[in-house]
Amino acid sequence: MIKITLPDGTEKKFDKGVTPLDVAKSISEGFARNVISANFNGTTLETTSSLNEDGSLILYTWNDDEGKKAFWHSSAHILAQALEELYPGVKLSIGPAIENGFYYDIDLGEHSISEKDFKSIEDKMIEIARGKHTFEMRAASKAEALDLYRSQDNEYKVELIENLEDGTITFCDHSTFTDLCRGGHIPNTGIVKAVKLLSVAGAYWRGDENNKQLTRIYGISFPKQKDLTEYLNLLEEAKKRDHRKLGKELELFTFSQKVGQGLPLWLPKGAALRERLENFLKAAQKKAGYEMVVTPHIGQKELYVTSGHYEKYGADSFQPILTPKEGEEFLLKPMNCPHHCEIYNAMPFSYKELPKRYAEFGTVYRYEQSGELHGLTRVRGFTQDDAHIFCTPDQLDKEFKDVIDLVLYVFGSLGFENFKAQVSLRDTENPEKYIGSDENWKKAEDAILNAAIDKGLDYVVVKGEAAFYGPKLDFMVKDALGRNWQLGTIQVDYNLPERFDLTYKGSDNELHRPVMIHRAPFGSMERFIAILLEHTGGNFPIWLMPTQAIILSISEKYEKYSQKVLNLLEKHEIRALVDHRNETIGKKIREAEMNKIPYMLIIGEKEEDENMISVRKHGGEELGMISVETLSEVIENEINKTLKTFK
Repeated sequence: MIKITLPDGTEKKFDKGVTPLDVAKSISEGFARNVISANFNGTTLETTSSLNEDGSLILYTWNDDEGKKAFWHSSAHILAQALEELYPGVKLSIGPAIENGFYYDIDLGEHSISEKDFKSIEDKMIEIARGKHTFEMRAASKAEALDLYRSQDNEYKVELIENLEDGTITFCDHSTFTDLCRGGHIPNTGIVKAVKLLSVAGAYWRGDENNKQLTRIYGISFPKQKDLTEYLNLLEEAKKRDHRKLGKELELFTFSQKVGQGLPLWLPKGAALRERLENFLKAAQKKAGYEMVVTPHIGQKELYVTSGHYEKYGADSFQPILTPKEGEEFLLKPMNCPHHCEIYNAMPFSYKELPKRYAEFGTVYRYEQSGELHGLTRVRGFTQDDAHIFCTPDQLDKEFKDVIDLVLYVFGSLGFENFKAQVSLRDTENPEKYIGSDENWKKAEDAILNAAIDKGLDYVVVKGEAAFYGPKLDFMVKDALGRNWQLGTIQVDYNLPERFDLTYKGSDNELHRPVMIHRAPFGSMERFIAILLEHTGGNFPIWLMPTQAIILSISEKYEKYSQKVLNLLEKHEIRALVDHRNETIGKKIREAEMNKIPYMLIIGEKEEDENMISVRKHGGEELGMISVETLSEVIENEINKTLKTFK
């Protein structure tokens, strides 16, 4: 007999050879019908796998993220089978599940695929799915696996297998199809009821521009047609909210091939938006005791060698800049933290002068491959709302919690109310990925976990997601479309202070090492604005709007009164414009609506005679004829509802 422990702590005894599906049936037949994947002692396996030792078992349904992962991974297999049947001779490479759906990278050879071919591929996938073919895992020797793919002249699978150890290689079979696979599938193809291919793109093998470009086909699948319909409706809404589309319509930013890919150009309205966000955070930082600093856009290569960034990222970053001096090399700044360490090192500190909190809106540069670039969310040059706190170990807990409060203030003022915290720890099985001693890592990880608990955060712990120099607390925000984004990060670092030999004089008159906190509530200004655009659909909180009101005069006769109203609005610190164009009032309103302007002030003869304005809100609500002072109070009340007070 073996003992199986379930997530709620329940222990059950079974004969050896029991399967996860058998365990599910022992709970209830209804539950078992919904189980599509399992995890035993930390390893993902099939629901039909034999369990032969004591252990902890987690059973997943479609409602679990791991269940969806197995569902979409299995769907990638179905896609691969459909492609092999429809396009004989294609070579398969990899087909993982992703956050929403799956993809498969294939070498099409002489074939080509475009969106017009999606319907026939989808039909073939559904035909395969209806066969209710069981997903079955089997082990294979390295020689056997190599022979199979060499016979198919598939250099991609051969390369994958050559990097695997004999005895660790497995295949998944279903129907007439077989594929190299580690496992983690749904019980059978019949669970897949609805499929939609979303796009086709080029993708370099293993993400290396020096390798051959393959064809990547993205898709998504669901256990019910209704789920697919809802998802496609969500996609349509996402298209309307796409920050690239809204950024162009609202004249916020642009890109230029002559300037370079991934290097955004901020237009006047976008620059003003950025400035308001920066000033918003600067005001809170000033209250919290931060000091602003400025660092250059480049640094000597040795700076980043010292910090460890060059070793970890140098090969994938912009390459060194050579100067006329022999052997002198500079790098475009990939991170602000090494510069801030050197600012701290510029003068001696005692424990009485700590903490030191240095903040900077610093622009950094990282080389993203062209295929990975996406609007403002993946760029090559971006500005971080970076700050680094240098404190004593005794101050760490309070400082970390104060940063949490600052992040929550930012989220609350910008309408991000739905979020979870993620404590990202190191992967202890791969210590080569990190710098520093086990002792320092333990202290840093404990500090973050204790702060998350004390602040009452809803958090999860994820191993292997820490930065190379320290663990971190990331905030995972859900937007208006239900998508999750990582926004805001706080990191505890005992390692860079050692590398840069940072010290302070303690009460014992001896030199001690400070602890360093890295923090960025926005993260990247570019990415944050992109997410905020899509979350709000361009309808920013009114305190942030580029234009809060627009004056729409019915005719040129009312230009003088329009200017008077504009002057009054400016005295009340309301950002406003006047539309004097010789256009119909209907057209002016439609264009103001398209530009997301919160308040439209219509001015004609009656308004001028009574020294009033007729006010229409974005979306169509009429406030009637009111005074500028009343409108000012309305806007002020709206600002106070959204812009929180930072204490």
